[in-house]
Amino acid sequence: MDGETLWKTAADCAEELPGAGLEHPFGDDWEVFEVRGKVFMLMTEVPGRPVVILKADPAESLALREQYENITPGYHMNKKHWITVEGGDAIGAQLVEELVTESYRLVVGKLPKSQRPVDPHTYGRAS
Repeated sequence: MDGETLWKTAADCAEELPGAGLEHPFGDDWEVFEVRGKVFMLMTEVPGRPVVILKADPAESLALREQYENITPGYHMNKKHWITVEGGDAIGAQLVEELVTESYRLVVGKLPKSQRPVDPHTYGRAS
């Protein structure tokens, strides 16, 4: 998957998530997806190539970085809780969609229950 396809796949997935919206609080160079005012995905070319930055469970983040050379610590974010995904042969649409949805669930799970647009423990999980 190339960088442009990565962006399109991630953005298409994020736009389908309940309560999610696109903002540009850091200028035109950053696409920022939020749910209830909390960031769950950023997209930029600032590091010189198209990247998607997502929240991730620290243990999962480490495993992903070990498994995929195109997944690295979060660019300009907390390296323990965020990952950067860039295009590459091992990066497919299903993986990107899973990572975007998981990032969204992690952020929704920290919202007060009254503000959650979905149940983060069940949303998007296979039954």
